[in-house]
Amino acid sequence: MSAHTDAGAAARTLEARHLTKDFHLRSGFKTSILHAVKDVSFTLQAGRTIALVGESGSGKSTIARMLMKLETPTSGQILLDGTETGTRGQSLARYRSDVQMVFQDPFASLNPFHSIVHHLERPLRIHHPEWSGAQVHERALELLDRVRLSPAKSFAERKPHELSGGQRQRVAIARALAPGARFIVADEPVSMLDVSIRLGVLNLLADLQREDDLGVLYITHDLATARHFSDEIMVLYKGDVVERGPADEVILNPQHAYTKTLLGAAPEPENLGRLRDEVRRELAAETR
Repeated sequence: MSAHTDAGAAARTLEARHLTKDFHLRSGFKTSILHAVKDVSFTLQAGRTIALVGESGSGKSTIARMLMKLETPTSGQILLDGTETGTRGQSLARYRSDVQMVFQDPFASLNPFHSIVHHLERPLRIHHPEWSGAQVHERALELLDRVRLSPAKSFAERKPHELSGGQRQRVAIARALAPGARFIVADEPVSMLDVSIRLGVLNLLADLQREDDLGVLYITHDLATARHFSDEIMVLYKGDVVERGPADEVILNPQHAYTKTLLGAAPEPENLGRLRDEVRRELAAETR
């Protein structure tokens, strides 16, 4: 997969242990608790992809935000290479150089007032303060070439509004690689792109993963792309992991009714009603 040694790969993991996240919601004088994520555990290894699949509101993005230290878990741990990670100072800076995120919206994730090269040079300066300005600029151009924005110099000084959605998402991927990331959290990275260019972005991520031995957490509602892009699939329903396993096994032999519903992305109305009834029966049985 990459030039990294197998011995080193054994130690390169991003692990979630029993992650739980509750939100306290106020309505007038009443307070309720939303259990967004419930006791979720997984280990993402270098060079592997785990797909976290579920519909909107299932808790996928909350897990992503906890992994990125944008939300604090109610309980549970996040470990990098077997060590629990800090939440401030140098410990947090080191963690964020290793774990980066590609956001869903390529139109909102780039500052419209800055050039493309600025978006890449800034993280390089932060994480490599020892580099000269010339080194930073050269590396930024190399990153543009790596994400297939060539010739790099023709893209470097453009503003985000001068790029297509797919090109912007490639810039976002390059920015995630800039600090030297070893793990990428990709939160619905192609859902806002035209269907015709989604495959190109996913293939780019797959190529970069092989070249750099990246671990990728691929968050999506689309089981079809999850199968082809991932080694393992975890299906999330209302904060619970209801099914997990090798990608082909989950797709070809789904065990949980909710997984079956997701697979029927556009079933006939009568089948949809039947599947929903099956989901309700199984979930009711699990809570007894």
